[in-house]
Amino acid sequence: MHVDGAFGLWAAAAPALRHLVSGLAEADSWATDAHKTLNVPYDCGVAIVADPSALRSALGIRTSYLIADETGPGDPHQRVPELSRRARGVPVWAAVRSLGRGGVADLVERLAGNAKAIAAGLAEIDGVQVVNDVDYTQVCVTFGSDERTREVTQRLIAEGAVWMSGSRWQGQDVLRVSVSNWSTDDDDVRQSVAAVRRAATV
Repeated sequence: MHVDGAFGLWAAAAPALRHLVSGLAEADSWATDAHKTLNVPYDCGVAIVADPSALRSALGIRTSYLIADETGPGDPHQRVPELSRRARGVPVWAAVRSLGRGGVADLVERLAGNAKAIAAGLAEIDGVQVVNDVDYTQVCVTFGSDERTREVTQRLIAEGAVWMSGSRWQGQDVLRVSVSNWSTDDDDVRQSVAAVRRAATV
């Protein structure tokens, strides 16, 4: 069983949110995006597997001209299909090293708290319905109909004050808010809610 935890896997790093990923340890593999939470460069994905031999047999490359590392942590070319790639792991390591366990937990909890604050603010706007349980960093809202939701989303994007994208959730169009930037603060939350209010009242 594979878990795609693009955003959600990071909940495991925060004691207050760890219950959201209960049972996760039973999977065979996990993936997440460091850029969505640690704010490192965009193409820093992370893959974790319970059985390293499965990873090596699927992706490993052995040739006479590639010198194997028999004593160290292992060769990267035994874990990924790209031989000519930059060292994507370095920014991830640097972010985790500088933040530490407590810093990562605080970051994840702040992102989730800001999402809840945005959801609470959006729920006070006439005609807005928050349609998901805002337990983590994602907020999905509708504006009464798919057509109106798309119109409000287009106005919001065109204004450019904030970035929130349109999406589909449980068969309906939604405005999707994804709180993932480490620098988001209370003022950003207020500005985000105000921008949606403007777009919804045109």
